[in-house]
Amino acid sequence: MYGHTLMHAYTFTRAHALTHLCMNACVCTHTQTHAHSFHTHTFAYPESPAERLEILQGLQGRIEDIKTVLSQTEQYLQQLLGRAVAVLPQWKVRVQKSKAVQMVLNLCSPSVTDKCLIAEAWCPVSQLPALQGALREGGRKSGSGVDSFYNRLPSPTSPPTLFSTNSFTAGFQSIVDAYGVASYREVNPAVYTIITFPFLFAVMFGDVGHGLLMTLAALWMVLEEKDPKMRKNTNEIWQMMFGGRYLILLMGLFSIYTGAVYNECFSRGLSPFTSGWHLQPMVRHYNWSDDTLRNFQYLQLDPSVDGVFQGPYPFGIDPIWGLANNHLTFLNSYKMKMSVIIGVIHMTFGVCLSFFNYMHFGEVSSVFLVLIPELMFMLCLFGYLVFMVVFKWIAYGPLESKNAPSILIHFIDMFLFTQNSDNPPLYHGQVIVQTVLVILALCSVPVLLLGKPIYLLIKNKNRPRHSGERRPLLNENGSINALPGDVEEGGQSEPEKEFDAAEVFMHQAIHTIEYCLGCISNTASYLRLWALSLAHAQLSEVLWVMVMRIALSWKGYVSSVGLAVVFAVFAVLTVSILLVMEGLSAFLHALRLHWVEFQNKFYSGTGYKLAPFSFSAIINASLSN
Repeated sequence: MYGHTLMHAYTFTRAHALTHLCMNACVCTHTQTHAHSFHTHTFAYPESPAERLEILQGLQGRIEDIKTVLSQTEQYLQQLLGRAVAVLPQWKVRVQKSKAVQMVLNLCSPSVTDKCLIAEAWCPVSQLPALQGALREGGRKSGSGVDSFYNRLPSPTSPPTLFSTNSFTAGFQSIVDAYGVASYREVNPAVYTIITFPFLFAVMFGDVGHGLLMTLAALWMVLEEKDPKMRKNTNEIWQMMFGGRYLILLMGLFSIYTGAVYNECFSRGLSPFTSGWHLQPMVRHYNWSDDTLRNFQYLQLDPSVDGVFQGPYPFGIDPIWGLANNHLTFLNSYKMKMSVIIGVIHMTFGVCLSFFNYMHFGEVSSVFLVLIPELMFMLCLFGYLVFMVVFKWIAYGPLESKNAPSILIHFIDMFLFTQNSDNPPLYHGQVIVQTVLVILALCSVPVLLLGKPIYLLIKNKNRPRHSGERRPLLNENGSINALPGDVEEGGQSEPEKEFDAAEVFMHQAIHTIEYCLGCISNTASYLRLWALSLAHAQLSEVLWVMVMRIALSWKGYVSSVGLAVVFAVFAVLTVSILLVMEGLSAFLHALRLHWVEFQNKFYSGTGYKLAPFSFSAIINASLSN
């Protein structure tokens, strides 16, 4: 009867449950009352006050008994629900595991005898012993009379891609996967992105102070990465930043380095070494008086004056350029040339990485008909531009700076096969060298355009036709035989299809036009390193001049309070504008340089990820939702 009472307490609403409990309490007291019916009991009204008091006391006792039953039942229900709440997460996990196992079993196919299930799945070769062990353990625990085993089967489709990552490399791999998952055994750009991405970001974000703040924030996330509160935070922005904590840490460290090269810390110069400039010879050369020097806020540095420049600064840019009124002209020339040099080296490295793809997939013809012409076109034109920049830096010192030729005019004359008389040559025989380089670059275009299609056309004509011949899937070495009809030598096996010469020529023509024009546009695209670096420096300087320098010029006791308020405003603006907004802008531009200018030289990104069965992934996904 007690269990019956609990059952109805779960089934009905609270009001109905209490009513039913009262009825069952009557059952316990008066056995003649039915459990599912309610009978009205009539009592004779006694004449004697003693009898009435006795009946009243009896009713009071019954009421107290009913209240006791209700109270105990309520306590029991609360205890039962409390125990249920405690084990509810475990029940959820069990239900999710059961559903996941059922879903996988539904993907299996029954055998002919219906005694076992057959499943086809991808598995890394290194995990095959673990797979066999799991199958044996599962068969032992289930008491099955049929042993579980696996067989390696050939597949005409390309396998999925799996990269083993840790907390450090996961952020960089996510950057590459956002563009496209690598094809099976294709070169993974994430390995090189670990260095190149933070460096290109730091070129645009170079500042010692800002980089130090970013490093401290990332270091705090790295040190507290095991804290469950930080890992289980459901805010999407926080999850993105926490997932890329090591990426932010490297970006901050590289920004400190490039900021030291630029000699900028919150837009102010650092002076750890003695300047290589001496102004006294310039004062004597121009006959400046003391009044003239006092009225000078900025000086124009002229390295051609004898005795002014004593030697290069030990590291980075000389801090005296911060006091010169021609410092922006100097930084423009320096950072623009630096951006071109970095861009050409980065793109050339991307072209060279395609060599490993060609050799791994057995496409030896692409090395001679695609890779070498691409390198020749890149190096003969833009590699020579980098050479001219470096040669001019070495050949012309401060005293010869006024007579230094213009590299841009030389680069234009290179395509016109002429020599401007007003622009002196960099070295003897420059016109001949430039003419040869342009001819080599132009000759590489038809090779790149027609070489691979003609080779494939000849190869297709000389290929033996397979008429009804069946080839074994496995050769004598145990490896998979390539199916007939492969267009690329050594590529993944594909069903045989008819060779379409027009399609191959069209595809190669598009690739050639895109590469040749892309070399020009991509090189110009790296000038964003120069533009954003100058923009970041100018914003930092404007913020310092318009906020902090005004407060530092105040005098008196009130200036201390005002300086504290102004510094708080300066800190908020620095974090919100220079760290968050400028940092996000530099991040997006570095992302574009890797996706478009770097990865398109060797990376297709047409694969798909391996999605292994994992209880933890299923449970984490359900918890996040």
